[in-house]
Amino acid sequence: MSTELQPKAPTVKGPEAWFTGDVYFNAYYAGEEPSRARLNLVRFTPGAHTAWHRHAVGQTLHVTEGLGYVQSRGEELIVLHPGDTVYTPPGEWHWHGATAEHFMCHLALWESPGTGEPETEWGDLLTDGEYPAKVPPVE
Repeated sequence: MSTELQPKAPTVKGPEAWFTGDVYFNAYYAGEEPSRARLNLVRFTPGAHTAWHRHAVGQTLHVTEGLGYVQSRGEELIVLHPGDTVYTPPGEWHWHGATAEHFMCHLALWESPGTGEPETEWGDLLTDGEYPAKVPPVE
């Protein structure tokens, strides 16, 4: 085995069942056994965000540009800035996306569980009351 250039994946628009607003992603890496790592670049237009979802083996997000949010069910809203990295543990329901006034891009890293169970379980879209209308002030 030697170092090899990975094929470029096309940009794909995220499905309406999983996202509110316009979201685009590029699947940069999907490891082959024994690797189960997955890496996507996800671009959110202003106000766009995921539905509630959870990952069987957890997920790490690294914000590359813009301003966004991440929130786990029942927890405080976290405002994301370029350079921020956040980890969501296995099975934790959460959502993430751009603020209403800014684009936001992040790298998403997660693993396939390797057990036949789905990598990601998608839930309901956020209600208007769950998505914040304005960025909360920094304390």
